Formats: sequence, structure tokens, C-alpha cells
Amino acid sequence: MLGGLTSFGGTQNRTAMSKVAFLFPGQGSQKVGMGRSFYESFAEARALFERANALLGFPLSDLCFEGPEEVLKSTENAQPALYVTSYVAYRCLQSLCPRRPDAVAGHSVGEYAALAVAEVFSFEDGLRLVRRRGELMRDASRKRPGTMAALLGATLDMAREVCLAARDAGIVSVANVNGAGQIVISGEPAAVEKTAQLAKERGVKRVVPLAVSGGFHSPLMVEAGDALYNDIAAVPLRKPTIPIIANINARYIEQPIDIVSGLTMQVSGSVLWEPSMQRLVQDGFRIFIELGSGEVLTGLMKRIAPDVTALSAYDAQTLSKVAELLAHFVQSGVNE
Repeated sequence: MLGGLTSFGGTQNRTAMSKVAFLFPGQGSQKVGMGRSFYESFAEARALFERANALLGFPLSDLCFEGPEEVLKSTENAQPALYVTSYVAYRCLQSLCPRRPDAVAGHSVGEYAALAVAEVFSFEDGLRLVRRRGELMRDASRKRPGTMAALLGATLDMAREVCLAARDAGIVSVANVNGAGQIVISGEPAAVEKTAQLAKERGVKRVVPLAVSGGFHSPLMVEAGDALYNDIAAVPLRKPTIPIIANINARYIEQPIDIVSGLTMQVSGSVLWEPSMQRLVQDGFRIFIELGSGEVLTGLMKRIAPDVTALSAYDAQTLSKVAELLAHFVQSGVNE
């Protein structure tokens, strides 16, 4: 059996080594040149990029391959670029080894690639939603300016405490629980600055301001999430064919209605990445493969659970190595 798990949440009968999760990166992982190696090596990749170009009405492939970087990293462009590159990587991997993952997850906008892989919506519908999401978040950022910062060496409880203590300076909240002591805060600039100072006073090792254009995953994005709701609700949604962990609550998604509410809340809510990965590890997953651009999630996974295998497939060469690994499991029969 090469398909998904028999139950989305419980303990499974399959061996631990047979459980493979595919992960899809979020904004910040984009870089000029992303997807080019797939495009040059796989006909499937060329077809998907061309479909994306036609749907968007501009050459996304050129922007991914050539930049300029300033245009690529704009929220409304980075999000569809990451979505397409991640989905392309998945389809190329399937062409080399048709071993479906036992679960999928994506960080922030990466969750849309995970949903497309789980056949919740079509590639095209996912791309429309991601482009719309990026535009709404861009507009919200212009209307209510914000920023983000990473607290390195912080606990979640401490991060929440300093956010609460700094709220007299404005809106600030926990945006990402990335793992290994990395908590990202988000909100109005003055409040983020005060929170960072309080965190330093409480012993946080380092505060890293993030080069972002808004206070993503904070209450500053509520209006964007509310506007996106109607777009999500208008898309035909199906039950996932592969188990998928939701950012918003680190639980398995089972019904389309959960997807509508989850993606809506995700825009202004916290990305619970570490709890999501811990859930998969607890459920017996031991192989985690990041598909798309960069190796951010691979690095986080190695710190969250050092005993698991975490690999990245960000170009044709690394993709081939991952395909060889998956083919080994299929041939050795551990997936039966």
C-alpha cells in the first residue's frame, strides 16, 4: 500500500520507517532561480509553469528564474512563486517515484501547496487563492503597517508574556512557533520593538528583525483573512486524500469546512509549526522531505527532532536523491 494512512490521527500499524511526510516552505524561502532546475529537467515542470503564467497573466516563471529579487519577494508575487515551485517539485518527484506521502504539511502559504497535493482543490484554484491571499495581505500591510522579529532562545510562554506586557505600545502577538527556541512575533512596529526589548531583558539570546513588508499572522491581518474567506468558500473543496496537518491548530484536517475556517484564521493567527511537526513525530513519522525552494523547514526539523531523517529537494539533483530514497523503501517492501 503506497497511499495515505488508514486513519488521520491515530496510531498506525505501518512500520515507523515507512511513514513519510512531505513539507512545503513558506514566505521567506523564495529566491531568484527557484524552480529553474525543475523547468530545465522535467517536461511536467515546464507545463505547470506555463499553466501558471497563463492563469496569472504574467510570466511568473521569468520572475522565479531571473528576478529581480525586489519584485519576487513582494508578498503578492512571492506567495504564488512558492506555491507553484513547491507543487512542481512534488509532481516532478512523482514522475521519478510515484510513492505518495503518508502526510503533508506546509508553513503558512506552503499549506496551500500541501492542500493541492492532498487534492483538496485543483492546482489552478490553489494558485488563484494564493495570488489573492498575497494581494490582500499586501493591501492590509499598506493600510495597517507592521513588522516581524524572531526571538531566538525564547519559550512560547515567555514570548506570549512579553507580547502581553508590550501591548500598551500597540498590537503585537506570536506569529510563528517555528521550533528549537525560535518564536516569531508580529504587529505594529513600536509594539514589536518594545516586545523585543522586554524579551532581551528576560534572557532571550538574540532578536532578529525580519525583512518583511507587514505584520503577517497578527491581528493586523484580520481584514485580509475576512476578505479571503469568500474566495475560499467559492472554491470546490474535497476531503483530503492524504492526511494534512493544519497550521492553525496542529491537528489533522478532515472536512472541507475545516479548510475554509482554517485558511481564513491562518492569515491573522499563529503558525503552530513545531506542534505540527511534533504531532507527526508522535504518530510515527521518521522521514520528512521538504519540496520547493530552500532548506528552512529541513533545518527546523533537524532541531525539532534530531533523530528523524530530514531532506530537501530544491533542484533536479536533490530531487533525484530523494526519489532514490523513496524508491528504496518501495523496493524493500516496508510500505506494504
